[in-house]
Amino acid sequence: MKSYISTWPLLAPELPFPRRLAILGSTGSIGVNALRVVARHRELFQVAALAGGQNAKRLAEQAGEFRPAVLAVLDDATATELRALLPAGYTPSILVGPEAYVTVATLPETDLVLSAIVGAAGFLPTLAAAEAGKRIALANKESLVLGGLLIRQACQRSGAVILPVDSEHNALFQALCGHADSNGAELHKLILTASGGPFRGRDAAFLAAVTPAQALNHPNWSMGAKISVDSASLMNKGLEVIEACHLYGLPVARVDVLVHPQSIVHSLAEYVDGSQLAHLGVPDMRIPIAHCLCFPRRVGLGMPRLDLAQVGGLTFERADEGLFPCLRLAKEAFAASPSHPAVLNAANEVAVELFLNGDIGFLDIPRLIEAELDRHTPLGEDASAPQLLEVDAETRLHLRRAAST
Repeated sequence: MKSYISTWPLLAPELPFPRRLAILGSTGSIGVNALRVVARHRELFQVAALAGGQNAKRLAEQAGEFRPAVLAVLDDATATELRALLPAGYTPSILVGPEAYVTVATLPETDLVLSAIVGAAGFLPTLAAAEAGKRIALANKESLVLGGLLIRQACQRSGAVILPVDSEHNALFQALCGHADSNGAELHKLILTASGGPFRGRDAAFLAAVTPAQALNHPNWSMGAKISVDSASLMNKGLEVIEACHLYGLPVARVDVLVHPQSIVHSLAEYVDGSQLAHLGVPDMRIPIAHCLCFPRRVGLGMPRLDLAQVGGLTFERADEGLFPCLRLAKEAFAASPSHPAVLNAANEVAVELFLNGDIGFLDIPRLIEAELDRHTPLGEDASAPQLLEVDAETRLHLRRAAST
């Protein structure tokens, strides 16, 4: 695979300001932080559309402040509630249903799409934005896990540009820009850092008894429930390995993971001469969000500066793939076939939901995922989006039935 992320944004035509922005997942943590950046630099953006799932109250507050012409929600009940909450005299178009997200992602009056939906639901809107030639600030790693090859091909056809919002992949992008040659020959490997989550240093006996509340208590980052559990299991890092392989055109053997409890070094790029370039910053998602929304410009964010003297020390250790097998499973899935990652992601989403509901234990998450991977008959590289979504749906159905027996 050839990398395009490290070269295309530099070669693409400059996207003028104010940028016409659509946010998919505006009511989640990424969307909320993105609008904080926009509010601080209103002269740089025109908010054209917001899609907010089922959180009508928060979406109404956002819409009342930024007045986009288009809003999107998942169902009619949320749409009805939203209309009642909007300010008098403000009458945006309200689109309803999963297909509304695809519409928002491809609106002709937008040129910048922030894809921040959690989970596989972000795949089709992200693919549509790529096919439409949009500049995509990508915070939905599951899109590339589920159908990274299709999205890469769509970008190559349309000239779409993806800028990675995940703090680790944004760190890698910044470490590559202006340093790596266009063919990646000077790059030796990428190093993703992981905080280790709330269970770093614990043993299997402890993990067997952990509760959802413990898994949600991340030591460094404020995230949604699903991502917090993924961080605790190291599946989040496994998904990021797959994402990095798609973004930067590397085999899985050239993407390493290091546990870095302080979450100050967000990732590193190592070059053939032995140099390692790292991106450092306080653990606040506004930094990578602003970098993507404003690229190549940098803007002030009014937040505390990194004080390395106060941090005092930066430590690193190997990830324990024996105790946290989700990381191993992700690597194996990417190497197995183009459709195995779709199974991995679907099984993980269902298993995390079951864990949060108290139906399974924490260590059951990797066990159930591995069982689904073992039973999967792989598809080839010509797998279509409908075929991958069928794999996704079948995996979810089978796992739910297996868990209920």
